[in-house]
Amino acid sequence: MQVRSDVPLAELTTLAVGGAADRLIEVETAAELVAAVRDADESGRPLLLLGGGSNLIAPDEGWPGDVVAVRSRGIERSGDALTVQAGEDWDALVAHTVEERLAGVEALSGIPGSTGATPVQNVGAYGQEVAQTITAVRVYDRAEKAERTFAPAECGFAYRDSRLKREPGRFVVLEVGFALHPGELSRPVGYAELARSLGIEVGETAPLAAVRDAVLALRRGKGMVWDPADPDSRSAGSFFTNPIVPADRAVEGCPSWPAGNGAVKLSAAWLVQHAGFGRGTRDGRVGTSSRHSLALTTEDGATAAELLAFAGKVVAAVEERFGVTLDREPTAVRP
Repeated sequence: MQVRSDVPLAELTTLAVGGAADRLIEVETAAELVAAVRDADESGRPLLLLGGGSNLIAPDEGWPGDVVAVRSRGIERSGDALTVQAGEDWDALVAHTVEERLAGVEALSGIPGSTGATPVQNVGAYGQEVAQTITAVRVYDRAEKAERTFAPAECGFAYRDSRLKREPGRFVVLEVGFALHPGELSRPVGYAELARSLGIEVGETAPLAAVRDAVLALRRGKGMVWDPADPDSRSAGSFFTNPIVPADRAVEGCPSWPAGNGAVKLSAAWLVQHAGFGRGTRDGRVGTSSRHSLALTTEDGATAAELLAFAGKVVAAVEERFGVTLDREPTAVRP
């Protein structure tokens, strides 16, 4: 384990905000991760887990304790199943599955962050969610002080949600198991925008590499592929989730999709734009991306307080105009 002091969290997150951590501990194995968490718990030091830093709004005052950066690596294959260490880069894993001709996560290309974070948020995009392929999540339970393995049903997966997210801080993801599908072709494409870019109909398949390339191109066009040289990618991707409302509360003109149980999912991007926050709307050093209204971006010197204040204005405007409440996707932590 490597331990450093007074490391700015802004340097470790894609939103580039946040003060310094008292101690940054970089762990390279699951055993080191458990040991670091236990040490912080037993000593009473505040603990913050950090993966890829792509879904985190770090506090301006820094972190008065231990920040454990998960850098564990390893991908084990058994047939069509993979067991992946929590610190593996997610997009690198997706690229690996495409190279190995394993389908199931190809539409999740270009999403920044670590593999261990994906089941917490039930990461999804372009018609796929990780819950569709996850077979097991091994965790360290800080309450029970023991390692546990959750089956998918025990994870309580929902839209951008899981049991791991609903009990924040309790479970530390160590590794994730996936069951994929062998072959040259993708799973049926379930997202209209992606299908159009591939020249196919919704429900049809395409070569794995073509799907990955199409998704990356779509995401780059929206500034949602992390690139330090691209100011529009200085974000957490989509800042708000698509709200789910009863069908009779659908907003006229807003794109929507069936969400089951008499509900529909509304386009958060449309709501944000039509509430007065179109692409490139700025308020000082924060604002919407010039390429996608759903991504909030920061400039040099921006603070978490500025970012959250701007996000609050967006939420208030959408609620006032449409009567719909937006939920934030990235996590804002407090010491």
